[in-house]
Amino acid sequence: MKHLLILGAGTAGTMMANKLVARLPSRGWTVTVVDRDDVHVYQPGLLLVPFGVYAPDSIVKPRASLLHADVRYVQGELDRVDVDTKRVHLADGTRLPWDLLILATGTRLLPEQTPGLTGRRWHDSIYDFYTLEGAAALARRLSTFERGRLVVHVHEMPIKCPVAPLEFAFLADWFLTEHGRRNDVGITFVTPLDGAFTKPVASRVLGGMMAARGIEVVTDVGTERIDEDEGSIVAYDGRRIPFDLLVTVPVHGGAAAIGASGLGDAMDFVPTDRHTLQTKAHPDIFALGDCTDLPVSKAGAVAHFQGDVLVDNVLRHIDGLPLSPAFDGHANCFIETGFGKAMLIDFSETTEPLPGRFPLPGIGPFTLLEESVTNHLGKLAFKWIYWNLLVAGKELPFEQRFTLSGKWS
Repeated sequence: MKHLLILGAGTAGTMMANKLVARLPSRGWTVTVVDRDDVHVYQPGLLLVPFGVYAPDSIVKPRASLLHADVRYVQGELDRVDVDTKRVHLADGTRLPWDLLILATGTRLLPEQTPGLTGRRWHDSIYDFYTLEGAAALARRLSTFERGRLVVHVHEMPIKCPVAPLEFAFLADWFLTEHGRRNDVGITFVTPLDGAFTKPVASRVLGGMMAARGIEVVTDVGTERIDEDEGSIVAYDGRRIPFDLLVTVPVHGGAAAIGASGLGDAMDFVPTDRHTLQTKAHPDIFALGDCTDLPVSKAGAVAHFQGDVLVDNVLRHIDGLPLSPAFDGHANCFIETGFGKAMLIDFSETTEPLPGRFPLPGIGPFTLLEESVTNHLGKLAFKWIYWNLLVAGKELPFEQRFTLSGKWS
């Protein structure tokens, strides 16, 4: 038997294991997945925990329960990958052989890299919502925050789900309005980008929505440090942005063990072919999801579209066939805008979000680059789709490749 080893049992790794275990055993291969714990978090749900829409325990399931019965699950902390001997070493001394390796190790938050961020104000007046602990703590703080300046802050790119900080600002506007506190709380959105979002058309639309709701947008902010005494973000250009409550998205990096194994770049992200998903370090190593260095959104939908390409390329690689350069940077995501509405964007590496209908041209039911109640319901329904279809490796009614069908400029 030959061994396919997947490092990471998050969205990308779980989905890939469940897709491949249906195809590989007949070719004489086993499928093994490794992760450090048995806690799989539905990460899109973290955004809604601070506002009481989801309870923390409602977005968590055991990792092993999401894997097909024929997938072997090994729980252990990754120490290093030895490319020469084709062995993965775990911190407890376990060694796992591999003939093909898929890296799905995701990203990690590095708040300690920003001076002052994790000092005495951490989880007192400074919070993240990208972790279960941070989102739950922020929910408690928001319930008592009655007046002052709420600042939503992105330190630097790349980050997981680039629209999530925007969503947080919109939901904060809704939440504070619903609780009668919006007139006493100012909201500021601070970004290192030159606009509200990375794509110009969407940036103009989202920026206009923020302006209409009285959310101040401060752009081109390179964060040097947090002034704990003053309670402000200090930018490299000397600007100071005061806050009473700071909701921050810290610096992101890849897994430390990836860097230690010589498979990562300066931030431990994996250099990966942008179209085939084969890593540049070794032909028998592939990567997908948040761990790659690809210039695309780090989001579950992207991992899904990459997964469709990677299953085909893993089978082609095993059969000695040329790899298919099929991944086109396709991404889509719902953007919660508050008050029971949401927006949907669908784009690729070369084509920015455009208005239209999705997934059926002219019919929808979802509207692109436009708020609707249907989009909000779609966002909520995606939780069921995630647990029962996406990570289970089942087919979804969305095309793997980006298409202009149903869109207009």
